[in-house]
Amino acid sequence: MWVLQFPQIIQPPKFLPPIKQKPRNSFILNSSTTSIINKEDKNPVIQSLCKEGNLKEALQILTLEPNPNQQTYELLIHSCSVRNSISAAQCVHSHLADNGFAQDPFLGTKLINMYSDLDCIEYALQVFDEMPRRSIYVWNAILRALALAGCGVQVFDLFRKMNLIRVPCDRFTYTYALKACVISESSTLLMNKGKEIHGRVLRDGYETHVHIMTTLLDMYAKFGNVAYASRVFNAMPDKNVVSWSAMIACYAKNGHPFEALCLFDEMVVGVTDLSPNSVTMVNVVQACAALSALDLCRMLHCYILRRNLNAVLPVSSALMTAYARCGKLDLSQKVFDLMDKRDVVSWNSLISSYGIHGLGSKAVEVFEEMISRGIKPTAISFVCVLGACSHAGLVDVGGKLFDSMEENWIFPSEEHYASMVDLLGRANQFVEAANMIDIMPDDPGPKVWGSLLGSCRIHCNVELAEIACSKLFDLEPTNAGNYVLLANIYTEARMWKEVKRVKKVMRSRGLQKVPGQSWIEVRRKIYSFMSVDELNPRIELLHALLVELSGEMKQLGYVPQTKYVLYDLDEDEKERILLGHSEKLAVAFGLINTSKGQTIRVTNNLRVCEDCHTVAKFISKFAGRDIMVRDVNRIHHFHDGVCSCGDYW
Repeated sequence: MWVLQFPQIIQPPKFLPPIKQKPRNSFILNSSTTSIINKEDKNPVIQSLCKEGNLKEALQILTLEPNPNQQTYELLIHSCSVRNSISAAQCVHSHLADNGFAQDPFLGTKLINMYSDLDCIEYALQVFDEMPRRSIYVWNAILRALALAGCGVQVFDLFRKMNLIRVPCDRFTYTYALKACVISESSTLLMNKGKEIHGRVLRDGYETHVHIMTTLLDMYAKFGNVAYASRVFNAMPDKNVVSWSAMIACYAKNGHPFEALCLFDEMVVGVTDLSPNSVTMVNVVQACAALSALDLCRMLHCYILRRNLNAVLPVSSALMTAYARCGKLDLSQKVFDLMDKRDVVSWNSLISSYGIHGLGSKAVEVFEEMISRGIKPTAISFVCVLGACSHAGLVDVGGKLFDSMEENWIFPSEEHYASMVDLLGRANQFVEAANMIDIMPDDPGPKVWGSLLGSCRIHCNVELAEIACSKLFDLEPTNAGNYVLLANIYTEARMWKEVKRVKKVMRSRGLQKVPGQSWIEVRRKIYSFMSVDELNPRIELLHALLVELSGEMKQLGYVPQTKYVLYDLDEDEKERILLGHSEKLAVAFGLINTSKGQTIRVTNNLRVCEDCHTVAKFISKFAGRDIMVRDVNRIHHFHDGVCSCGDYW
């Protein structure tokens, strides 16, 4: 069906307020409740009220029961979680402690889970700390609570303590410990801790437990370690749909869309008898979007419709994004219009879709329509609409939207400041961009400095580029792209000594420029091209065509922009290097292998260079072909010698 071609333990704070002791007469019984109170055992009545959802009346009767039993407390604790009532939870906890149940491991576990559900991790830790006897269930409950709260380091500290005092771990222990890596913020420390747990899982013989191994796979995927994730997946004797979906997601979200699609192909038509679920389809569709594989996206859409998965909102939102990234904005809008229900994610997808096509005004219009329909915007909504303003140069509109965030009780994060710096920088308003960085409440991170550097690249602002890079080299010492951007800026400013200095620093640190790579879909097959790829069997034919086209374009006024070649070579060799750019190779391949009138759709892993942009405009005119090139920033539609970006990207 699918055909692809690859060319220390945490202690509760000392100032933590104690659990408030509720007086026994803190509740006033109403007449109906009084009528059912007598001197008999009231535990059944309390339990019945809990099951019926009458937590308030259950608590009223609890004040009159001298001997509540374990089951009564269990149901009361559960009801507090369901009702999301912290005050009721503290009341139950107080009564439980007064009646001597505070040291009960079973109820201690329930209390920890309750406080976790109520987002009161400090009280959960207090319960754990006051437990004299801790069963494995108590340990697992606090590990789960800390993991859900994103306290990864504390989880590993507790895990280490368990090992030191020889508490035997079970499958839940390992699952929660690994989940801490997945949920918590990424860090090298957590990655190393995860590997330690991996070793213990193997030593304790849990390598056949599908849930543990799937969580382990998720952990490696989160840190972008695709090789380790793949090794875990391949070593699993039994795999369920969650395992397959996790591995597909790992490939799709870590820059391996080919592998994601192939693994899906194996899952559907291979030896498995598993049916993909909505999570699977979201990740497969995202892989298609990464490649701008329109035909495959349409096939997946049919597959989704046959299984009625289009009713799942994340699936439809993924389809919208995929069609937009394939250049079919009309289909993206159609998917949105046909949705029976829409959530904020659906609206965000549509806003983002218009944004990457450079239609900033339309994106703002959709954003305003979303608010008028009573959908409250999220932080992501503002990232999408500010990004759309940036691509379209809507500086004043973007500024007003940024100022309106606090009205919606959303406080700007680094992403929002980065979007504003990008918006102002692209518009050559560097004084305003610098002021935006100055007013940030926290130290600017790599996203902000990266946005400033990108804008300096567009306008050749050497002074600010050097300031941005001085920060980026400390924040991201191994990111070769920052060095390359600085070298490009020096090149355009004809500062050749500085170019050599940057290249020398890169060599000394073992850094290499990320090679350009482009993909094109032809007759439901995906073809990949690398810049200056001498091993590609089609390279001679494609180069010959590009040389011929270059000659024709020169007669029409095309001048190769060799100033962006960072090598000390003669002009002819620089031109040859320019002709070897992956996006040019993909376009040439499309000219040869697609029908006249068919749109050529190319995806590139980097920002499209000025020379490739110029060449695509020329080819679209004299070859009479529409060309779509999607780079890391936006989508370019070339038609009759004009690009939809208006040369503003």
